[in-house]
Amino acid sequence: MTSAFVVGDQFRKRASEVLEQTHSSLPEELRTQLRALLKNKGQITLSFSTARQLKKYLQDAGHPFYLHELLEDSSLHLPEVVKPPRNPELVARLEIMKARLANKEYNKMTRNVNNQEMNRNGTLAEFGQQVRSAKAVVVTVFNFLVTVVATFACSYMGSQYLFTETTAQVISAVIASSVVGLAELYILVRTMEGELGEP
Repeated sequence: MTSAFVVGDQFRKRASEVLEQTHSSLPEELRTQLRALLKNKGQITLSFSTARQLKKYLQDAGHPFYLHELLEDSSLHLPEVVKPPRNPELVARLEIMKARLANKEYNKMTRNVNNQEMNRNGTLAEFGQQVRSAKAVVVTVFNFLVTVVATFACSYMGSQYLFTETTAQVISAVIASSVVGLAELYILVRTMEGELGEP
């Protein structure tokens, strides 16, 4: 906190005039303070208490100039702020608290992340489940095709004993394989509905 002025040439000049003109009425304490200030050739710092005493004297003595005229080219003296050293225990506690807070934030960000994550589509367990599901679909389609082809072959071979013409044999084999294929599709749909939990 500031408690003094840095005064300039205006103060030197006016203070010298005050010291020369008023030998009797100027208080001795104020006179010695002003002389000590004027002896200093470098930067002069005028304390607030000395400035108050000088202002009171100028008012009481009825001088033709005032304190603000003395301090016209002056500025406030701002002392350098000295920071107190930090307590090492406090610093250590703050570091521990920062680490805990960072760890908490990290855990909050990564709580939905699984360490078995393979890619953005899902975990390895989900990937395995998808592979098993795809394998079941492939087996079902293969089973359907084998059943239809086998029915066609059996019907074609069996119809040779009933029909002599090839056209009639093919038509009877297509009808038989179509009926078996539709039956397979019906069973497949009912099975899938049961797996999905639908009635």
